Amino acid sequence: MSSTTAPARTWWLYLLECRDGSFYAGITTDVDARYAAHASGRGARYTRSHPPLRLIGARAYDNRAAASRAEWEIKQLPKHRKPGYLIQQA
Repeated sequence: MSSTTAPARTWWLYLLECRDGSFYAGITTDVDARYAAHASGRGARYTRSHPPLRLIGARAYDNRAAASRAEWEIKQLPKHRKPGYLIQQA
């Protein structure tokens, strides 16, 4: 029995602006599909009650752990600094 490794996947941190002016950050391997899920009401509980207005941006990470750390970091920022986070980290 040979061991195989799963192909590497790119994980993305993405930031949405919601219709009420709030922001939502999340991670995914498919930004377009995840945005579509949020927009249709099948995404996160938060975006069901705060529908997305637009995708602010996304940044690629080599693995889920790195994307999760970045998600935690962006969620710690004050609201006015969140949109610039993806630009600063690029």
